[in-house]
Amino acid sequence: MSGRINLAAVEAAPLQADFDNLAAITEPDRPWTRRSFTPTFLKGRDYLKARFEEEGLSVRLDPAGNLIGRLEGSEPGVIMTGSHSDTVPSGGRFDGIAGIVCGLAAIRALKTSGYKPRHTIELVDFLAEEPSEWGLSCVGSRGMAGALGPTELALPGPDQERLDAAIDRIGGDTSALGRPLRDDIRAFVEIHIEQGPVLEAEDVPIGIVTGIAGIGRLKVRFQGIAAHAGTAPMPMRQDAGLSAARFMLAIRDGAQTLANAGRGHFTATTGVVHVEPNGANVVPGSAEVIVDIRAEDDGAMDTFMADAEDMARAAADAEGCTVSVTQLSRTFAVPCDPRLQATIADAADHLGLTSRPLASGAGHDAAFVARLAPAAMIFVPSKDGRSHCPEEWTDTADFVSAANLLAETLMRLDQS
Repeated sequence: MSGRINLAAVEAAPLQADFDNLAAITEPDRPWTRRSFTPTFLKGRDYLKARFEEEGLSVRLDPAGNLIGRLEGSEPGVIMTGSHSDTVPSGGRFDGIAGIVCGLAAIRALKTSGYKPRHTIELVDFLAEEPSEWGLSCVGSRGMAGALGPTELALPGPDQERLDAAIDRIGGDTSALGRPLRDDIRAFVEIHIEQGPVLEAEDVPIGIVTGIAGIGRLKVRFQGIAAHAGTAPMPMRQDAGLSAARFMLAIRDGAQTLANAGRGHFTATTGVVHVEPNGANVVPGSAEVIVDIRAEDDGAMDTFMADAEDMARAAADAEGCTVSVTQLSRTFAVPCDPRLQATIADAADHLGLTSRPLASGAGHDAAFVARLAPAAMIFVPSKDGRSHCPEEWTDTADFVSAANLLAETLMRLDQS
């Protein structure tokens, strides 16, 4: 049967069972932890492989170490969905794995309905989306997109094992990497928890992601003069700690201005601060701040990174200090495909699900798959906006809604 039909509703019980069974696959002393490349991670993959096969999917590992389940279609071209099964240390039950569990539930609904896809539908567990012990994130999606080259593959990890050796160890084939692995993907849709508070606060069950923010990081080092806390008069100090404090407040105020300027999602955070010599009775002689900047608009990022240098100089001058600013990294924003966003929105309306556009301030595999094909994302609410922690939570009913939406979206894409 082909064409648009009324799909069978996603069943909550098997979806919940997959979440529970995967949550049980964790390092027992720090739930929930499945770090990529570890025996615990591979045990989780064995579970997913078995579940894929139970649902009638053919399963393989691609050269980048991505686990792929495949429901064959009758015509060329692939519609892809999925996410990742690895976690941060002591992370949450849903980050990443939601996209795989909901993808499996959506495919099950299509099959239960008797729907026969024209295009092949693939469900992917991308390797090592979270920052790995090799200092790299999105390993599998980078590899699929051709963005794993000799420099990345030579990165050392635990016991000095190179990244290429680790990928090969779990079943990949790094001799085939360095170029895009796919030219047959027609669309990619990823379900993910929001990891923020907006959907819950507004009581909206579905977020349609407009874009994935670019990320910039700066290291700012202030140099003053260390002095005795009791004998150095207040007007005669060159306190690097106070320069850092002034700078941090300026970053907060500047980010707030840009966030209100109508240029899309924008945040800046000073989450790492080192003060030296870090003594209660010593005026700080130096201070170092790491700034994390996230922007949906690359122009806003460029503006803020330039302004941050001016903020740093002003903060240093105010306390008689000097300053150096180093750019540590910069990635660019990835817009989600407008036509895919529209398809998801129409499908949500059809199902009676309220939705709203929402940017992603976190990175995702979709950003790299977007180099190969049109990509989009569906967000579900996160309780209290929490993620990357054991308290991370999303209600099963929200996942059922997202899986139903994904099934409807996959069918519409298959027919378009």
